[in-house]
Amino acid sequence: MWYNPIMVWLLESPLHGMLSGNMMVIKYTGRKSGKAYRLPISYTRINDTLLTVSYKRRTWWRNLRGGIPVIVHLQGKDIHGQAEVIEDEQGVMNGITAYIGGESRTARLFGVKLGSDGQPESESLRQVARDQVIVRTLIK
Repeated sequence: MWYNPIMVWLLESPLHGMLSGNMMVIKYTGRKSGKAYRLPISYTRINDTLLTVSYKRRTWWRNLRGGIPVIVHLQGKDIHGQAEVIEDEQGVMNGITAYIGGESRTARLFGVKLGSDGQPESESLRQVARDQVIVRTLIK
């Protein structure tokens, strides 16, 4: 996307605080090309795990299949991690549920309906999960 270089610059600059609460830069090497990539992505953090949700139609996450070492630029620091892609429906549903964390605003962004208990309605979640993948990055 045309704005990715601008986002990377901002996230790696002293101004990163404006965005780094839910945006980071992931750095990885292309599996076939060997090319180095830097991509701004949104995330949510759960302890030492960073979760990112991406549409299947996007291609960047395919380089992370099978689990690969990555560097994430997170809140002004480079951190080494191991990224893996979750593609199975139940795994994606679990990842989206964790990403949402019961927050109605985040659920609305994904188009997921929450029940009265604050948890995603299963059919709504299943429909959203069909078009998504989860990138789970374990950081050290």
